[in-house]
Amino acid sequence: MEIIEIRKPGKKKKKARALLLLSGGLDSILAGKLLEEQGVEIVGLTFRSQFFGADEAVRVAEKLSWPLVLVDISREQIEIVENPKYGYGRQLNPCIDCHGQMVRIAGRLLEDYRADFVATGEVVGERPKSQNRQALAIVEKLSGIKGLVLRPLSAKLLPATTPEEKGLVNREKLLDIYGRSRKKQMELAERYGLKEYPTPAGGCLLTDPGFAARARRLRGWRGKLLPEDIELIKSGRIFFESDGLIVVGRNERENERIAGVAGKNDILVTTSGIKGPLAAVRLKEGIRHPADGRGEEGASGETRVVEILKERPESQSGSDIPARAGTGKKEIWPGPDLGLMIRQIQEGKTGPGRSGCEAVEAEILSRGAVREACLLVIRYSRARDRERASVAVLVRGLVFELEFEKTDWKKYL
Repeated sequence: MEIIEIRKPGKKKKKARALLLLSGGLDSILAGKLLEEQGVEIVGLTFRSQFFGADEAVRVAEKLSWPLVLVDISREQIEIVENPKYGYGRQLNPCIDCHGQMVRIAGRLLEDYRADFVATGEVVGERPKSQNRQALAIVEKLSGIKGLVLRPLSAKLLPATTPEEKGLVNREKLLDIYGRSRKKQMELAERYGLKEYPTPAGGCLLTDPGFAARARRLRGWRGKLLPEDIELIKSGRIFFESDGLIVVGRNERENERIAGVAGKNDILVTTSGIKGPLAAVRLKEGIRHPADGRGEEGASGETRVVEILKERPESQSGSDIPARAGTGKKEIWPGPDLGLMIRQIQEGKTGPGRSGCEAVEAEILSRGAVREACLLVIRYSRARDRERASVAVLVRGLVFELEFEKTDWKKYL
């Protein structure tokens, strides 16, 4: 867990201060405005993980001049997704456990930020599973701060909290909103002059049916969820092979994203001499490299393996990328020139040379996921109309070219 003070809270100036769970959505904004109207200082508390971000909360806090503390719960969130005590919603969303974790963290931060209680924008009945009375009671129990969790929008429908009993907040000025209708919230938004706010659909990927299905398959394939795997499956076409995960870009934007999130041990595959998709292959067991001090005898196969030499345009400034120790070759990826490198390969501006890396060649030819990725990038490019097609494979600082016959990818047509 990492705590980042986006807008650092100052000294407490009023009789009451609330740590407001701020998503950036309308409900959490209105909860804060209701309390602010009663003279309560607001300190926003927002969260981010692989499944949701904090951009809206940052924007809102800036606009409303609220201090904002961001907590990164990436690791903690994965643990909850894998083992939720209270189950999932319609997809892979463990909302009750997730909300309980957030309120628990907020409770731990009360003293640090001199706050008197935690406030949220939850509305009774707005979400049948995670915002019914029983679920809200469970969240408070999980938080470990009984009596200190105030829901201003539905407070009159719930038991009085400690800040109400102490007179820090006037219960009569709080609300009794119930259900999924947004009419009262829209009226409040107009009253407070709020014109721009996100839709109530939420921004958690775990509620998205498509992503949830991918995540379930990922967990089944890997046996667990890893942060780096989650980042990789957020875009592109996804294929799970027994020995590797393949992600194939559907457009230039996805190609760029795949290049940006690929790890140093991932294998990148793209078309050679023709524009096409970029694919990343993440193997369960990585490719061995000459620099590792381990190797194998060369292997023969249907494909030809040669190294592609990088050509830096004369107009490009900057020093050469340093060589990996022991290889005597340029380290060409991952790095700032990866996008340029891929474009050059697709445009045919790089030329094949001799490889001399038989151990890596043997490894590549032995991996079914790599071969499958090669055929997929051909399938999803105009190279599929040719009788022969070349594919570039980038692996741990080396680039190879593999050639295929139309009969190899015919099954995909």
